[in-house]
Amino acid sequence: MLDVRRLLLLREVATRGTLAAAAESLSYSPSHVSQQLALLAKEAGAPLLRRTGRRVVLTAEAEELVAAAGEVLEVLERARARVAVTARERAGSSSAPVTGRVRLAVFQSAALALLPGALRALATAHPALRVEVVQAEPGAALEELALRDLARDFDVVVAEEYPAHSAPHLPGLVRTELVRDALRLALPPEHLAPDVHALTDLVTGAPGLPWVAEPEGTASRHFAEQTCRTRGFEPDVRFTSADLQTHLRLVETGCAVALLPDLVHAGRETAARLVELPGSPRRTVFAAQRAAASGQPALAVVVDALKAQAAPPSP
Repeated sequence: MLDVRRLLLLREVATRGTLAAAAESLSYSPSHVSQQLALLAKEAGAPLLRRTGRRVVLTAEAEELVAAAGEVLEVLERARARVAVTARERAGSSSAPVTGRVRLAVFQSAALALLPGALRALATAHPALRVEVVQAEPGAALEELALRDLARDFDVVVAEEYPAHSAPHLPGLVRTELVRDALRLALPPEHLAPDVHALTDLVTGAPGLPWVAEPEGTASRHFAEQTCRTRGFEPDVRFTSADLQTHLRLVETGCAVALLPDLVHAGRETAARLVELPGSPRRTVFAAQRAAASGQPALAVVVDALKAQAAPPSP
């Protein structure tokens, strides 16, 4: 009989590439990981690892076990979801307060706009539900959600995708759209940029206004650059920051212009002038979770609470 936890440990090694990395992700010692895999090899009756420098390479037999471990994990997650649903049905009400723990990863603008109201609603309706939140870069968080097993950091990830730049559709994950967030040209107040009223006014660069954008390689940076290039000019990006609140502040103080989503200023007044872009583009904000776990009531109420807060804000 193969030990399930050792199977999942082998899958973690396959994901991380080294025994040390797998041990660190699980808070084990490397020697413990090595011992457990040696026992799994005896159970399987076949060698599982070959060393290549500092890394380990899985044998063909180990690859088969890794695939089986993924199937086992999905079965366990589906079973956990069914047990949770059955327990609520036995209690006699599907609307009864939910208990448990949900680990949520969210990026900055969604955290500021959606989290406070969602957490307040959850605390009222489900006081025994523990929601743990980490601010994380969406792409990396989605990969963590899809790949990690025993040491998975997240149960739900709030992520984004920009027009013509889809976020990866990773296997085993399902999405729930939360909001289609308007993208607009953010200009300084009238007295700081009196001759600039639209994207076309920036074509010649006469006002000399620089741009602020996210780092190169990000979906938002690609969107901003392509939007400008299709209008016949290259944005003069002098400021680079992953913090969209910094973008907004630079715009409000007349230091830069930017293309910003509405959620950045949701719930508060802004001194920036917000101008509709040609074609009224939107970014999609969505919540992702593992398909096998998506029936869990605790995950469902968290996603529902986020969606309830996601009505598009007024510009």
